[in-house]
Amino acid sequence: MSHDAPPARRHTIHFSRALLPGSWAENVRLALEDGVIAAVETAVGPTPADECHAIGIPGMPNVHSHAFQRSMAGMAETRGAGDDSFWTWREIMYRFVDRIDAEALQAIAALAYVEMLETGFVRVGEFHYLHHDPAGAPYADPAELTHGIVAAAAETGIALTHLPVFYAHGGFGSLPANEGQRRFVHDPESFARLLEAAREAVTVLPDALVGIAPHSLRAVTAEELRLLQEMAGNAPVHIHIAEQVREVEDCLAWSGRRPVEWLLDNAEVDGRWCLVHATHMDAAEVTALAATGAVAGLCPVTEANLGDGLFPAPAFLGAGGRIGIGSDSNVLIDMAEELRWLEYGQRLVARSRNVVAPGANRSTGQTLFDAALAGGAQALGAPAGLAPGNTADFVSLDADHPSLADRPAASILDGFLFASGRGAVDCVWRRGDKRVSGGRHVARDAVVARYRRAIGALIA
Repeated sequence: MSHDAPPARRHTIHFSRALLPGSWAENVRLALEDGVIAAVETAVGPTPADECHAIGIPGMPNVHSHAFQRSMAGMAETRGAGDDSFWTWREIMYRFVDRIDAEALQAIAALAYVEMLETGFVRVGEFHYLHHDPAGAPYADPAELTHGIVAAAAETGIALTHLPVFYAHGGFGSLPANEGQRRFVHDPESFARLLEAAREAVTVLPDALVGIAPHSLRAVTAEELRLLQEMAGNAPVHIHIAEQVREVEDCLAWSGRRPVEWLLDNAEVDGRWCLVHATHMDAAEVTALAATGAVAGLCPVTEANLGDGLFPAPAFLGAGGRIGIGSDSNVLIDMAEELRWLEYGQRLVARSRNVVAPGANRSTGQTLFDAALAGGAQALGAPAGLAPGNTADFVSLDADHPSLADRPAASILDGFLFASGRGAVDCVWRRGDKRVSGGRHVARDAVVARYRRAIGALIA
């Protein structure tokens, strides 16, 4: 019996214009082999063997997602009694968590990942903290719900950086977890078993990674954080931090220090780390965090939806800080919308325009896209961009879209992010396979049908 390896998959894509590392180029041919970019040629005309498109850009990493929260998108927009805030939203989220089983989780995550790919996200950092059964009891397989996430990634084709979440406490000072958090909680020993099981679970995916995610300073102690860093090794480490003013106040009351300040004093924060939100930092924290080389994981649509506040982007970027973008609660999944609102929030506060652009004659869209691409790749542990050796993850834009037609290359991303958005996304390739064509994922109909069955049962 022959055990010869299957023949290599080879094909070529030609773009009239493509965004390569550092600049736009004309007449670009990508040679793909087994899902990887084998070669990049520029200033070459198309051949009959090429699949031809007009505009090519790299696919974007999504640094922060809670896939299961896609099930409650738009269902927490009725004002309750008294003040409505992140903390009241959280109680609604806990009620949804109570109803989700492994089958429903897979259906929900698959829809979220379809929508991510349709807008140009190609790898997701899944900050996964739903671990136990609805009663809070561990499953026989610690990775029972991780398998649902992995299956959704396999079905849709999105790349996965899986981030199992360690969640041990309900507040600063080791307060006990509350009833709504019963499906999240681990101690270090049980979490180590989960991490081992998750690493095994993702081996069915071609380029998946497993990082680690201390949920927040509310949920871990200093000693637990030290143990988690040892478990992570060189893998990505993600943590929620300084998302809410109350969180900052509680941290000050507990430790005398602000959250980012406390973390930098108590953990070896470096380029492996992604600090999600980091919204409420003072000037000293901004400078100190930028100096670590860590990524600030920003989720402007969710941060606006929850009334979190506004990240100090100009100061952080001006200090050399690195950023990535994520869809977080998945209330609206749209890569361009995240970047647009990152800039628009700054404009509303500063009452100015083109706030994040670093100087005269610099494109705001290009600045945002380049920063999020580089920071996202770093945060998720996988290179991104149209370069030899990288995974063949890229997007074609519709050059006939009114907001892109006849644009010079230097303003394409401005037209995409600020004027067209997802309506200009034509095709999306993941590992060289075209997962989105004409703006629609190839499995959309089947995924939506299964999601509708799952959400109907949850709502009922």
